[in-house]
Amino acid sequence: MRLHITTPLAVIADEDGIVALRAEDATGSFGILPGHVDFLTSLTICAVGWKTHDGTRHYCAVRRGVLAVTAGHDIAIVTREAVPGDDLATLDQTVLSRFRADIETERLERVDSARLQLNAIRQIVSHLRAPRSADFA
Repeated sequence: MRLHITTPLAVIADEDGIVALRAEDATGSFGILPGHVDFLTSLTICAVGWKTHDGTRHYCAVRRGVLAVTAGHDIAIVTREAVPGDDLATLDQTVLSRFRADIETERLERVDSARLQLNAIRQIVSHLRAPRSADFA
């Protein structure tokens, strides 16, 4: 099988000779073997792992993304951020934990932004409902 992992800025992996791949989506961990049916899923923050013909294992931490399998032999992963590595423990301890912390920070920022927008709307509505004085009539 052939594996392509890309981000908006770089090609992280373009490798042929993949015999197995593991990743995670919202339903849990899954595997891809040669001849897999066409497949499309949204990845969670996870470490994608694959094994080559010579038995070596490689990993790449991905910050969500989309995985597509086509024609039983082409695997494409598109993600916002990816960090390759050959040590799963290091990827899990450093990169994946940073990705998870970044997601939580982004969530808190979205909540703060929504609060600011709601306060602005409330202020606008209160000014529109305020009685008009005779001087402005």
